[in-house]
Amino acid sequence: MAQTPTDTLFDLTAAVNALVTEDDEPVDNVFSEKQQRLLTEPLYSSWTPPPEEEPSGHPRPFWAAANVGVFPSLHQPPLVPDVFVSLDVSVPDDMFEQSHRSYFFWEFGKAPEVVIEIVSNRKGGELSNKRRDYARMGVTYYVVYDPMRQLSDTELYVFALQNGRYHALPEPYLPLVGVGLTIWQGVYEGKDARWLRWCDAQGTVIPTGEERARQAAEHAEREAKARQEAEARLHEETAARQRAEAEATQLREELTRLRSRP
Repeated sequence: MAQTPTDTLFDLTAAVNALVTEDDEPVDNVFSEKQQRLLTEPLYSSWTPPPEEEPSGHPRPFWAAANVGVFPSLHQPPLVPDVFVSLDVSVPDDMFEQSHRSYFFWEFGKAPEVVIEIVSNRKGGELSNKRRDYARMGVTYYVVYDPMRQLSDTELYVFALQNGRYHALPEPYLPLVGVGLTIWQGVYEGKDARWLRWCDAQGTVIPTGEERARQAAEHAEREAKARQEAEARLHEETAARQRAEAEATQLREELTRLRSRP
C-alpha cells in the first residue's frame, strides 16, 4: 500500500521528535562562552547583511547562533558549531517546537554560510574531521580560532569552500557574507584579552550594543561640548562687538563735544 502525503508527514514528524537536539551537558570554558556571545550579539545590534540580488524591500533576515545543533539530514549525526551564521533564514517563531529547536537543513533548504569553531584543546578535530564534515555539509566559510595556539602557531584559520574542499583565504574577509574577522585586544565584559571580532571591509570592528550606546553617548557629549564652546565664543564675540560699539559711540560723542566748543 503506497504511503500518502499525510503518512510521509507523520513519519517525518515522528523522526524529528526522536532526534536529540540538546544533551544539557555544559562543555564550554569561560572564555569560549564569552567569545561566542561576542560573535553573535554584535551582528544583531550593529550589522546589516549585504543586500540581496533582488531586493525585497524588507531587512534581509539572518540567524546567528552559538552551540545550536546543525542537522544535515535525519540520518546523519549533527555537528554543534560554536557559532554559525545563516543568511535569509530566521529563528522560528515557536522556538519550543521540536522541529524548531535546531538548525535542520530540510526546514531551511540550505547550510549556514559561516561556521566558527573555537579551539579549547587538541581533541576537537577542528582541522581534520570537523573541517571535512562542514565541507560535506556545504558550509561556505569555515573559521577556526585557536586563542591558546593548541593546534599550531597559527591563531586564526579562515577557509572558503571551493569544489567541495576548503582552501585558506589570504585575508580574513568573507565576501559573500559582506563581513570580515579580526583579532582585537581589548576589554569585553570586564575581561582584557585577545578576542575574535567581526569587522567591515576596512577592518573597523562591528560594535556590541553596549559599545554602540557608549559611542553614541560620547558622540553626544562631544557635540554638546562643541555646542557649548561655540556658544561661549559667540557670547564673547557679541560682548566684544558691543564693547567696540560702545567705545565708538563714546568717541563720536567726545568728538562732537570738542567740535561744539567756541
